[in-house]
Amino acid sequence: MTRTKQVFCGNVSIGGGAPVSIQSMTNTDTRDADATLEQIRRLADAGCQIIRCAVPDMEAAKAFGKIKAGSPIPVVADIHFDYKLALAAMENGADKIRINPGNIGSEDRVAAVLEKAKECGIPVRIGVNSGSLEKDLLEKYGGVTAEALCESALKAVAYAQSFGFEDIVVSLKSSDVAINHAAHKLFRAQSDRPLHIGLTESGVGRMAELKSTAALGALLLDGIGDTMRISLTGDPLREVLLAKDLLTATGRRRAGIDFVSCPTCGRTRVDLPAIAAKVETALQPLSEQLAEQGKFIKVAVMGCEVNGPGEAKEADFGVACGKGCGLLMAKGKQLRTVPEEDIIPQLLELIQGGLNG
Repeated sequence: MTRTKQVFCGNVSIGGGAPVSIQSMTNTDTRDADATLEQIRRLADAGCQIIRCAVPDMEAAKAFGKIKAGSPIPVVADIHFDYKLALAAMENGADKIRINPGNIGSEDRVAAVLEKAKECGIPVRIGVNSGSLEKDLLEKYGGVTAEALCESALKAVAYAQSFGFEDIVVSLKSSDVAINHAAHKLFRAQSDRPLHIGLTESGVGRMAELKSTAALGALLLDGIGDTMRISLTGDPLREVLLAKDLLTATGRRRAGIDFVSCPTCGRTRVDLPAIAAKVETALQPLSEQLAEQGKFIKVAVMGCEVNGPGEAKEADFGVACGKGCGLLMAKGKQLRTVPEEDIIPQLLELIQGGLNG
């Protein structure tokens, strides 16, 4: 995994080997500071570490001061079109600025934002988006391509560095999973700037979640990504929860409980779907507690003798089921066989006792 440059958004480290941080974006009216803060607190409680707020006009920029003062996590100002809004947001305490080189305007306006950010000691995210690429690049590449996204980002980074500005975070987002992936790979091969990864306009519901996890999961497995946002239409709380699960699934965050169970087959001789569902549900509060403490365990609920003993042995706690029974295991040791009706309570008791012991 390439070690990227490190920047700080408030007290959150981005890049330089720091853990991948989770971001989201408020969908309240930023001018309504109280409603925005209420949503920020809810997202922070769920595990969001950096929050971004749209700043569409000067009234929103002025409300930014109250939002920043009341927010439990760093706040990023999302700026499009009017560079003066970026200046105002920084004057009101923004922890980071997000600008898009495709719509922020002339280079002198970009320079004004960079100079102010340098004065304030905050980073700038250069956010390249497939929906607002520069016209010359669209003409050069015949439309939106990974190469066009990468070139736009590299050009903007080079321009920022020409002013001696180094606290840069980059994002290259497309709604096309393959283009999105290729653009990030191209950029990482040519730059060590920290990357904010995401898939833009992924949609709503199950397909949006599948596209987002496919896009971001592939990048995370390649060691690409220093901070991330899963962008879903609707309540941003789902973005945060899914991001936490994805980081755990890809091994980029070891916190909470990694729960595994087999898909079942003709060899299964217990009601494994019911057992697995009840165990996972019962463990959810404990998983959240462990995540808050930065602790991690693996729990395996397996249905037969083929892979069951091996998976349960590799887990911190597990059960390998047979005909109407289950073999309880902890830390690789076989403990006891219990009847099917006792699997759930005894496994949960074993886990709780093992953590408290």
